[in-house]
Amino acid sequence: MRRRMAHVMGIAWLALMVGGCLAPQTATEPARTFQLSLDQSREARRSAADAPILLVGTPQAEPGYDTTKMVYVKRPYEVEYYAVNQWAEQPTRMVGSLLIQSLGATGQWRAVVSWPSAIHGDVRLDSYGFAIQQEFTQDPSVVRVKIRMQLVDIKESKVLGTRSFERVEPAPTQDAYGGVVAANRAVAAMLDDIASWLDTCLQRSRTCGR
Repeated sequence: MRRRMAHVMGIAWLALMVGGCLAPQTATEPARTFQLSLDQSREARRSAADAPILLVGTPQAEPGYDTTKMVYVKRPYEVEYYAVNQWAEQPTRMVGSLLIQSLGATGQWRAVVSWPSAIHGDVRLDSYGFAIQQEFTQDPSVVRVKIRMQLVDIKESKVLGTRSFERVEPAPTQDAYGGVVAANRAVAAMLDDIASWLDTCLQRSRTCGR
């Protein structure tokens, strides 16, 4: 009887050892933290003294994307998160800061200010439905960034235009860092698109919405 019990316990111990060797070690890995940033070599243009003041609100995220966790998808409708890879801050906040930085350098505005603010602006830029994800539904994987913008004339309480923006960039490597590189490229391109659209809105406020 004792020999049989010892045999059973030995098998159980061996199974635990094998299981422990095959178990993923991601829980013990240090977290890797990444940023969204812009090329600092861009020169800022000087704005006219009578240019409008733009207020920029923090973008609102799609459900499931209001987090510092990095999102990836392997099949439609299912959102997953990297275990040990994360953003330095919620992407909505980083993109909001980059919006202010990039639009302030275009020369279109006398000032670009984060909203809410005590400063009285002329127009306000609101953002909704922001999402950023790495998609492994194809090879190579791609990063998709999307957002919906609305430009409002504050004094007249009038919507000057609305538009959805989306950029897709291939990842140079099939991992989280490749996704970060692609995300930065996609965000930079999207910010350029937004700046061009806002310029159109300023020049043709009656026809810029679509």
